[in-house]
Amino acid sequence: MRVDVCSGLADGARFVPSPNRSPRPPQTSVEALIVHCISLPPGEFGGDAVEQFFCNRLDAGGHPYYRAIARMKVSAHFFLRRDGGVVQFVPVHECAWHAGESWCLGRSRVNDFSVGVELEGVAGGDFTDAQYGALAGLSGALMRVFPGIRPQHIFAHSEIAPQRKSDPGGGFDWPRYRKMLE
Repeated sequence: MRVDVCSGLADGARFVPSPNRSPRPPQTSVEALIVHCISLPPGEFGGDAVEQFFCNRLDAGGHPYYRAIARMKVSAHFFLRRDGGVVQFVPVHECAWHAGESWCLGRSRVNDFSVGVELEGVAGGDFTDAQYGALAGLSGALMRVFPGIRPQHIFAHSEIAPQRKSDPGGGFDWPRYRKMLE
């Protein structure tokens, strides 16, 4: 995989532009990659609800869970489906609204200096071989574009917001992923 430095888009990713983004602050370098997971409705895979959610088009009446989240304004740079398909919502040179209130590398405002990748899944659940392959390929491409992202600067959402988040959880195989990055 390759990320174009001018457009901020990844080759092979399907681009679905989210309005939930903002410019990065001037002189801010990207130094972290944050791994998340999401499925909508929770525990169900394969639909288009995550895309609708990240693009502010989620139908609050489509599922009881959606009523609580439909008005939230969130996004991620990337969403990795169970089959390894990659959807991109925000060019990497812009901020995606993925981290929320969090702390990383001694700083708050984590969205300003990070890239957010959502895996289709549930916190504590298992992830597919295709997702690990896609995540490793994407991570390598991001590390080539942003030298500040090093393996030790890749974090779980739960590490940067431990009081609020538990994703991707114990089912995510960090040793396997880190070995794939070598």
